[in-house]
Amino acid sequence: MRSSPFGRTGRNVSQIGFGAWAIGAAWGAVDDSESVAALHAALDAGLDFIDTADVYGDGHSERLIARVLKERGGPRPFVATKAGRRLPQQTVDGYSAQNLEDWIDRSLRNLEVEQLDLLQLHCPPTDAYYHPEVFERMERLVERGKVAHYGVSVERVEEALKAIEYPAVASVQIIFNMFRLRPAELFFEQARRRQVAVIARVPLASGLLSGKFGPDTRFQADDHRQFNRKGEAFDVGETFSGVPYEVGLEAVEALRPLVPQGATLAQLALRWILMHEAVTVVIPGARTPQQALANIGAAQLPALPESTMAAAAEVYARLIRPHVHQRW
Repeated sequence: MRSSPFGRTGRNVSQIGFGAWAIGAAWGAVDDSESVAALHAALDAGLDFIDTADVYGDGHSERLIARVLKERGGPRPFVATKAGRRLPQQTVDGYSAQNLEDWIDRSLRNLEVEQLDLLQLHCPPTDAYYHPEVFERMERLVERGKVAHYGVSVERVEEALKAIEYPAVASVQIIFNMFRLRPAELFFEQARRRQVAVIARVPLASGLLSGKFGPDTRFQADDHRQFNRKGEAFDVGETFSGVPYEVGLEAVEALRPLVPQGATLAQLALRWILMHEAVTVVIPGARTPQQALANIGAAQLPALPESTMAAAAEVYARLIRPHVHQRW
């Protein structure tokens, strides 16, 4: 497993990480035994970056991670979590010093640690990025030792660019995949210049880029790919990257001929992300050991040829760009 420096933190992390939203909630039925096996398989294979959040299953994801790491013992992977989505309504005032401390204390208990490796503000409202006091509160928590480093998870490129103006922001998590190219236009260059780690989330566009879905695919009622199609529960960009489902299926068919021999469409999609040097780590989800190992296998693929990159860009420009490019 190849690794990359995680910004200015002094840590190196595997280029493929483990996105732990799916083992928490909102992706249909979850089998904890399979989730535990998936985490063990990924860690056995050399993965050493796990991303979770306090709201994934109301802390269930964090607690599962703690269980696995306790079972394993030895050196711990880098575990990133998030806070802020427990607010009933997203407001700047909600990111008070007391709320931040309460959320962090809860994650410390869930993860069974005395210090969080990385705490990310979890897609706060855009206005929060223009309130320095929110970031100053995070700096105080770092100074007190509750958090080793802090960063942000954002919805929009505007938010990412504003966040990295704060010198203590160590990382930015942003949606970046074959259906969401805008971060590469300006943000990536700025992040590299400031030595800010970039975590690419939703790398498979909620599974669309696995190539396993079709017009007749049905999702469970508690799966966000069913209940958040129009942004009913949270930002619609988190579901299929904001791409209308039928358009996404058409784009997937256009991308299939680009898959390298012996690989899968999902592995192509992950390797495509790793072609962008500004990306530190990609965090696909996995609910089984097989999925976890397939994700890791993407990092072993050779570099994609320029012709593949150009063809993928053409599919984006023709089918996807009108639906997403200026929205996020």
